[in-house]
Amino acid sequence: MTANARGSSALPSFTAGSKLDHDFTLTLDMGERYAQVVDFGTPELASLVIDEPPPLGDGRGPNPARLLAAAVGGCLGASLLFCMRKAHTTVHGLHTTVRTRLGRNERGRLRVQGLHVVLEPVVPLAQHDRVPRCLELFEEFCTVTASIRAAIPVEVEVRPRDETASLR
Repeated sequence: MTANARGSSALPSFTAGSKLDHDFTLTLDMGERYAQVVDFGTPELASLVIDEPPPLGDGRGPNPARLLAAAVGGCLGASLLFCMRKAHTTVHGLHTTVRTRLGRNERGRLRVQGLHVVLEPVVPLAQHDRVPRCLELFEEFCTVTASIRAAIPVEVEVRPRDETASLR
């Protein structure tokens, strides 16, 4: 039996051949210094090098904190797009910015202390009235954000832009 960081063993049981709701396995193999190569376990997805920034690592890829921020932003973006498309809203683009706050805990350990996500969908001005209903719903369908919110504050803003606006 394996305990998590808080000493609890209340994690779901994973056994070979089990069919949980969309479970997956990925692997990480050590590269040079602190770099690791992530294999996502499917030939459709390219492997990814993750690394710590200098001076600890060589910065050859995103570090895990950046991957966490990308996962939150990507998941929220996909949830918003799904909802807007279900509402028959034409989305011409989506720009997402995730600001990550790092800081030290009471023991001096570096931690992700918060995320601020700004989603800017580009939609026709005549369809802006369809956006509010999605704003009430989309966050609860983001698997990643819903999973980490108990431990990390996540603030979300949606700023619809007119289709004549250019994305950055």
